[in-house]
Amino acid sequence: MPSGSVHNLINTGAFLLIAGSTAYAKQQGYVDPSIPEILAFTGTFFVGTFMMSPDLDLAEQNVSSKKAWGIFGFIWVPYGKMFSHRGLSHTWIVGPLTRLVYLTILLAALYYLAILILPDLKSRIRFENVPRTLEFWQPYILGYYVSQWLHLIADGISPDMRALSRTFKKKKR
Repeated sequence: MPSGSVHNLINTGAFLLIAGSTAYAKQQGYVDPSIPEILAFTGTFFVGTFMMSPDLDLAEQNVSSKKAWGIFGFIWVPYGKMFSHRGLSHTWIVGPLTRLVYLTILLAALYYLAILILPDLKSRIRFENVPRTLEFWQPYILGYYVSQWLHLIADGISPDMRALSRTFKKKKR
């Protein structure tokens, strides 16, 4: 099982391969990502690698993803207590989603707390300008999920095979 720093090196190396392959494919005319799409993919890939790795299910320990949050690393301790290591948080689709939902809930709570303290804040923050099309969000989603999947591959976890095998074992009985 790779350590956090080894996971980070694996992802960084894979990113260099992805970037080089994309640059070559763009030069050959196979793909034409825009600069904002490249930045979105890159940003979420590195956030997923360094700050929101599947190992946050060990957040009560001193894992590198928790350390990347600095003084705010403590916010991941409840997440680590909710999920057992290499359990649901280490699945291919739901695992990364659990971290996004957890963070969204924390940010929403912080937002509503801020509104209680500073009522004028609500009129200054507008969410209607946030793009709602999947096409806009694709590079963000792809960057985040690819970083998560590389971590799982390095851990030897194939795409949700544990869940599939449990399903088939139940059907055979």
